Amino acid sequence: MSIKEHPPLHVPVLLNDVLVMLDPKSGENYLDLTAGYGGHARAIFAQTANYTESTLVDRDEMAQSHLTEFSKKGTQLLHADFASAAKQLVEEGRSYNLILLDLGVSSPQLDRAERGFSFTHDGPLDMRMDKRQAYTAETFVNTAKRSDIVRCIREYGEEPLSVAKRYADAIITSRPIVSTGQLADIIRQSHVGKWQKTHPATRTFQAIRIQVNDELRQVEEVMPLLPKLLKKGGRVGVISFHSLEDRIVKRYFAEQAKSGYEAELDIVTKHPISGATQDVHNPRSRSAKLRVAVKK
Repeated sequence: MSIKEHPPLHVPVLLNDVLVMLDPKSGENYLDLTAGYGGHARAIFAQTANYTESTLVDRDEMAQSHLTEFSKKGTQLLHADFASAAKQLVEEGRSYNLILLDLGVSSPQLDRAERGFSFTHDGPLDMRMDKRQAYTAETFVNTAKRSDIVRCIREYGEEPLSVAKRYADAIITSRPIVSTGQLADIIRQSHVGKWQKTHPATRTFQAIRIQVNDELRQVEEVMPLLPKLLKKGGRVGVISFHSLEDRIVKRYFAEQAKSGYEAELDIVTKHPISGATQDVHNPRSRSAKLRVAVKK
């Protein structure tokens, strides 16, 4: 029975590598800051069997509903974004043997048209990871100033400035925009030249998703909190998917590596483990990078 014929709700990215690098042991407690649908957690708990001292975090209410199997066994569930949850746990003095931070968007978020993350399924322009939040992609594309749209596409989509300006002008001219398909068509019609490997709207959708969910600020805030949440000898793994967030993770780990006696972490992965080579059967792993460190 293949994954393609009977796809699971979400295939955890780089699962084997996470298990090898974090090396869960019986009795160790675990913090999953982006638990999603519990794929990594299920595999780690199978080795630690420590549910009652562990914590699973996710800001997506749909993901929360799929994590109740763990709360029934005594695991703490936090319905919050990972930066807020990390701050709360630090304030409470909590510490863990194992921490995982998977920065990817989960398969159900991408695949469900009503979530508005993808243009492969036409749906409302939403893109919120936390439905309790009022600010949506539709709010942004219909109310933001031209300069803010240009900055968003340029910085978060990493498009050339001329392209960002052209797409921003097309968005403003086409208002109101209410669906993912409509936005994708606007970008496609504004595109100049041949297509690359991906749809011309791919980077703009990434940019708007990052904007709506304030993703990069959260990564910046959570990295310095990770050593505070680790027990001595504890292991942390961070999986990133695009260069902007990976740059933040890489920079923080590099700072730790250069800090000498003041460093709180030993960096295990001098080079990140790549999903493109290590997890070839999971298409969502293609751009994934796993970086691992140990608390001194």
